[in-house]
Amino acid sequence: MIQNLVENQKFERFILVIIFINSLTLGLETVPSVAGKYSYLLMAIDHICLWIFTVEIFLKLYINRFRTFKDPWNVFDILVVSISWLPAAGAFSVLRSLRVLRALRVISTVPRLRRVITGLLHSLPGLGAVSTIILLLFYVGAVISTKLFGEAFPEWFGSIAKSTFSLFQIMTLESWSMGIVRPVMEAFPYAWAFFVPFILVTTFTTLNLLIAVLVNAMQAETEEVAEVRAQASHDERIQMLEDLATIKKQLSKLVEK
Repeated sequence: MIQNLVENQKFERFILVIIFINSLTLGLETVPSVAGKYSYLLMAIDHICLWIFTVEIFLKLYINRFRTFKDPWNVFDILVVSISWLPAAGAFSVLRSLRVLRALRVISTVPRLRRVITGLLHSLPGLGAVSTIILLLFYVGAVISTKLFGEAFPEWFGSIAKSTFSLFQIMTLESWSMGIVRPVMEAFPYAWAFFVPFILVTTFTTLNLLIAVLVNAMQAETEEVAEVRAQASHDERIQMLEDLATIKKQLSKLVEK
């Protein structure tokens, strides 16, 4: 009976509603006018939500025992709820702000969001490779820009660290032209020959590779889920045919008698 309750779709929707309510109350606590007037009400709702989440966790542990920890999403839920029970006074007062992590439980509750995160995790090897390429490009660009422009513009290119940060700003296209490149070009007219290729390679090429890796991983995850569903439907049809064949044999035996 408890298992039917926990695995029921209505119970999952109820938990999802509680997550949204709890997320709303945590956000309202940051509004001074609301927090000052309704602080006790917000705190009461927060405690009620926390107890509901805790009961849900214990029900899952009661039903699945140690199998609960085999599912990473269950482990994530347990960690988030456990953090909320840590003392929020004295040296642990900073942990009070971590209660907002409960809003992330929406990810573990909604299957589509879980697939997005799973696809993102599967894309980590590809993202790591592309990120390594970006780091190499930044290092090479930082060394070149420091040697070329460091003496004239030490505030932007005086060291590898400063050059890297300036190149990162240029890559994001945040005030890159009027803020950095045009002032540099006043002293070095041909500086565009360095900055334009850098922007083309990092902003329009390498970042597109990151997006391609993510999209490919998401598509692979979606196809895998579709294959699992198709296989489940196929197995269900086979089982139905076997059941029909068994019924047919039993009816044949009854007719013969």
